[in-house]
Amino acid sequence: MNIIKTLMVGAFSMTALTMAAAEVQQNGNKVMVKPDGGQAKVICLEVMNDNIIRVRATSESALPVKKPSLMIVPQIAPAKKTYTISEDEQSVIVKAKNVTAVVNKATGAIVFFDATGKQLLKEAKDGKKFQNFTVPEREYGVRNIGGVTEEMKHGLTWQMLFDSPSDEAFYGLGQHQSEEFNMKGKNEDLFQYNTKVSIPFVLSNKNYGILWDSYSYCRFGNPNDYLQLNRAFKLYDRRGKEGHLTGTYVDKNGKKLVRDEDSIYYEYACPPTSEIANKTDNGGLKNLPKGFNLQGATVTYEGFIEPECCGRCAKAGKNEKQLYQFILYYAGYIKVYIDGKEVVPERWRTAWNPNSYKFSTELTKGKKAQLRIEWQPDGGDSYCGLRVSQPRNKTEREQLSIWSEMARDMDYYFIAGQNFDDVISGYRTLTGKASLYPKWVLGFWQSRERYQSSQDIEDNLAEFRRRHIPIDNIVQDWNYWNLPDWGAHDFEASRYPNPQAMLDSVHAMHGRFMISVWPKFYDTTEHYKELDEKGWMYRQAVKDDIHDWLGFRGSMYDAYDEGARKLFWKQMDDHLYSKFNKNGVPGIDAWWMDASEPNVRDCTPMWYRKALCGPTALGTSTEYFNAYSTVNADAIYNGQRSVWKGKANEPRVFLLTRSGFAGEQRYSTATWSGDIGTRWEDMRAQMTAGLNYSMSGVPFWGMDQGGFCVENRYVAAQKLFNETGEENEDLKEWRELQARWNQFGAFIPLFRSHGQWPTREIWNIAPDNHPAYKSFVYYDQLRYRMMPYMYSMAAWAHFKDYTLMRALVMDFNGDKEVENIGNQWMFGPALMACPVGYYKARNRSVYFPKQCGWYDFYTGEHYDGGQHLVVDAPYEKIPVFVREGAIIPFGPAMEWCDEKPAELINLYVYEGQDGSFQLYEDEGTNYNYEKGKYATIEIAYNDADKTVSFGKRNGAFKGMLKNRRFNVVLVKKDQPRDLNLDNPEGKMVQYSGKAVSVKL
Repeated sequence: MNIIKTLMVGAFSMTALTMAAAEVQQNGNKVMVKPDGGQAKVICLEVMNDNIIRVRATSESALPVKKPSLMIVPQIAPAKKTYTISEDEQSVIVKAKNVTAVVNKATGAIVFFDATGKQLLKEAKDGKKFQNFTVPEREYGVRNIGGVTEEMKHGLTWQMLFDSPSDEAFYGLGQHQSEEFNMKGKNEDLFQYNTKVSIPFVLSNKNYGILWDSYSYCRFGNPNDYLQLNRAFKLYDRRGKEGHLTGTYVDKNGKKLVRDEDSIYYEYACPPTSEIANKTDNGGLKNLPKGFNLQGATVTYEGFIEPECCGRCAKAGKNEKQLYQFILYYAGYIKVYIDGKEVVPERWRTAWNPNSYKFSTELTKGKKAQLRIEWQPDGGDSYCGLRVSQPRNKTEREQLSIWSEMARDMDYYFIAGQNFDDVISGYRTLTGKASLYPKWVLGFWQSRERYQSSQDIEDNLAEFRRRHIPIDNIVQDWNYWNLPDWGAHDFEASRYPNPQAMLDSVHAMHGRFMISVWPKFYDTTEHYKELDEKGWMYRQAVKDDIHDWLGFRGSMYDAYDEGARKLFWKQMDDHLYSKFNKNGVPGIDAWWMDASEPNVRDCTPMWYRKALCGPTALGTSTEYFNAYSTVNADAIYNGQRSVWKGKANEPRVFLLTRSGFAGEQRYSTATWSGDIGTRWEDMRAQMTAGLNYSMSGVPFWGMDQGGFCVENRYVAAQKLFNETGEENEDLKEWRELQARWNQFGAFIPLFRSHGQWPTREIWNIAPDNHPAYKSFVYYDQLRYRMMPYMYSMAAWAHFKDYTLMRALVMDFNGDKEVENIGNQWMFGPALMACPVGYYKARNRSVYFPKQCGWYDFYTGEHYDGGQHLVVDAPYEKIPVFVREGAIIPFGPAMEWCDEKPAELINLYVYEGQDGSFQLYEDEGTNYNYEKGKYATIEIAYNDADKTVSFGKRNGAFKGMLKNRRFNVVLVKKDQPRDLNLDNPEGKMVQYSGKAVSVKL
């Protein structure tokens, strides 16, 4: 870079740099560029710190003055002389310690470099695109007071586009359900929905990330809408006649209906009582055959598709192959075949919560390919759709493309780092530190849909204690209230006659109590009326007379309004939190914030979803579509903390939410993956979903272990067993599915069982002599043994911006083999978990990253790195491996997280590389850690001389063990030894807080 002139950072007055026709002005750590060409008329670069540069751009004549960000926390301006802003004839150069951005004066294109001058990212030609955007009137929604101002109606649609080398890989973007891991060359629509969580943050294996400050519907990859089949292909029916496909509908009585289909787009339904929907939307289920009952029916869509694209194809010659990227939407059972090949094996999802699945196939231009879709709908109202992404060539597909439907301007943060952890740390610097979650959160949670009485809660927790199965948290799902009083936050007296006694009983059994609270209110409740009176309820659903599945009418509150958030919390506090605070001990330990997308009604089109949850206090829901869960979490976190006002022993806030967005970690919030299906493919999808969610910067994630929505065959199998004791084939599969899912769940941040009937307590899944039962108990007990290991990681997430569930690419970047492995991961620095995702599988392929050797967790057998091996995976165990140099502290056997102090820690150390571990401890439940009341011990292993060193203990807290023992167990390559957590042979170290070493 030829830097002609350097501007010192102290120049706070506007200083014009006039070496070229482009206008350049600096103000402190910001520089404004008005380039000679390109759609962006104004570009502003701002140095945030040594690793982060913010970029704003607009096609308007000036950047807008915006409301405070919902995702970015207040930042401290960088110190003087820590960056430079300079220019030469062609460029403006913004240089921080570890990242540089160079802006081309002629075009406004930006190139980013690391500290060594290596190019990280280069804007493509015409890499900033803008269109003026006006919110369609039908998306406004209805509220009692206020509405959509003229300013709220208008904004910009933008796309940013960067070139990407062939060896680049992309991750993050939240949690999605298509079993996709490396997102290079793939498409992802970013919106919130049950099972889908969208976070506008993407990471590259080139060690950078981009966080864009937009709350609207966004797209990664192709910026265009998916096409209906007739817009991408010539269609032919099953007999070869051009113009359409053939749809064959056969009802449960054998009655057949055959008709032409010009598209397969039965993906939604609008309520028949909605005036605006009836006026503006004629699609969805209303286009299925009139009067045909889908309940028990089979449907086949078949014919031929020919890639001609009506002129919209990528430019491909005759007989040239082109990759087509499809999206399938389904409820019920479905299969898809193209040219005789099964491109989508059987999948299933319940009708009230359909799923999307993406797949790709190559097709030849000008050549017909047979298409066949076999669909068994789930119930009388069910959903099916198949669309295709507008074709693009390989170069276009592999570019980094981000599109936002509506924003005030283009606004993103480029975050550079030495590794993934650095980049995620930059994300949390911008969006807020992760809270230190209560220790009990790492224990086992038992939930179901749902416990129906206080007796139910107490009896099931007592059964865990009777069986000596470890558990910390029992969860009360929805409908603990009187049926017509959703949103009243009151226990129904007939089923919960004495809530305080129930809560006292839970706590007396050393349990924790989490309760479900939705942002939903029936319009007959006093709470609804109180919120609505101030204009804080979304009223489209009430106007349209929408009744939920229980037959009542209601809607969601506007969490974007600060006053609404405070009132929402006050209602919860008055009826739940402070109401059941006995002698300074709250009865409610945690909050389950369900449906926080917000999901006012399932299975509606996108435009109507926007109408149902708007307008917000800040603007239209078109503009503020994705951030609801963050502002809702704000209401609970700051609400609960306001009750205590810094009093002693303030309990830590903890929320579980079904949605998520950038910054949610600062509100002590974890996300679970929603109401997923009970299928093997659903379990596999949670692996990639959880890994990408974790790489999106939010460290605590979980799922409904075992799946939520249950296939009828499993229900029937359980009923048969309850009546006859017979374990049929479906029940065998059900039990194995539960076993494998629980094994998977033991190695993620949240270990939580939940779902619909059959009930999920382990003794209800299988008898105690069954391998499914024994496997669960083994991993549950192991989880509690790992408490010192896991709680230290939870502390690192707060203090060091650590990520607990780690894709292999995070720790072994540079090994090309790991870039596409989304079904094995590191749980912390030591353990590589390799779950089993297929029925009756008794082995699986495992890749051992090349940077180190590996040990079998159970047997101590050593494996060289850099190889793929098929390893044993018996019913009761999944493969788990430990990297060389690992240090794992195992604590005592416990039935709840703080039953016993870890006076004796069996410290397993694995030969082959140097290693380190920071052991963290505090009181586990309160905020004294914010006052510095915690302790750490640095532990190091030197492989050359086989020495383990314990550093001086740093810090102290109430109840801290002043003296303890470490039993150091060295696992060697040539001396395998079984994992023994009761009495392993090792070297005992007496530790009193002073530095000490032991030679092994």
